[in-house]
Amino acid sequence: MDTPRQLAVLLLPPCSMFGIGCLSEPFVQANRLSGKRLYQLSFYTWDGEPLPLSGGMVFPVAGALREAAPFEQLFVLSEGVASFADSGLFTSELGRLAPRLTLLGGVHAGAWWLASAGVLDGYRATIHWQDYPRFADRFPKVVASQRVFELDRDRFSCGGALAVLDGALALIGRDHGAELVESVAAVLCAERVRGSEEKQRVPLLARVGERQPKLTEAVMLMEANIEEPLTTDEIAQFTGQSRRQLERMFKQHLDVPPSRYYLQLRLERARAMLRNTGKSVVQIGLLCGFSSGPHFSTVYRSHFGIAPREERFANETKPADAE
Repeated sequence: MDTPRQLAVLLLPPCSMFGIGCLSEPFVQANRLSGKRLYQLSFYTWDGEPLPLSGGMVFPVAGALREAAPFEQLFVLSEGVASFADSGLFTSELGRLAPRLTLLGGVHAGAWWLASAGVLDGYRATIHWQDYPRFADRFPKVVASQRVFELDRDRFSCGGALAVLDGALALIGRDHGAELVESVAAVLCAERVRGSEEKQRVPLLARVGERQPKLTEAVMLMEANIEEPLTTDEIAQFTGQSRRQLERMFKQHLDVPPSRYYLQLRLERARAMLRNTGKSVVQIGLLCGFSSGPHFSTVYRSHFGIAPREERFANETKPADAE
């Protein structure tokens, strides 16, 4: 690429420096590691004024969106949905810009604004898990998902925080391949790069409420002990309850016994590693608490309907825009 790809980022309050960095830093590092100006990022606000951030800082911008230099791709970044005086004009502008862009993206809650403009109708799109229920209800013409990010033709959307990093890496990978993505991820100390097929992880607290601290504690113990799983009796002891109390609590709130929930956690971790690391099947099985490769393969096939090696092969040969 002789000239950098021009990326415009429209910032709508509320925003944080963390959210801006998760979107911008992968592109900055892609430029640095490739030794080329692959991407040129420019930041704007609707009125051209510097943006007050949630942490109290002020973020300088290049100006108002209407004054922006020509750009190929536009990302709307906001960490909440807050109406403003020119909301109607803004959504009209999105509708006008959409046909000429190679990519239009909504970051964190940014997809809400794209959906409001009608430019996500018929597209797969995601949004931060906290906004998902009302997003799906408010915009029935959008194919709403709870994945970490969605890249559907010329539309991009992602959840918040680290999901933004995953989405940005996916865009770089689409443009310049997996090798550069791996290098960028390594520099950013990303333990693994999540693919678009992975769902956002809704915190347990959000599902069961604050009145179940022992359940949250039990699940945290499980998540912290994947390689060497604890027994149900040990989890009950560490959380200060009997085995029967623990089992009753899991059945009531999660509709599975603790042993089954624990197994599902380990298998989901294994599937993510199969899809996103180069570790062998045997290594992954051992890292996820299985006693041997054959045991891991048997349990994996029983749960997912596919062997670990088949899972890896299917993921490697899947087209970039496949489900």
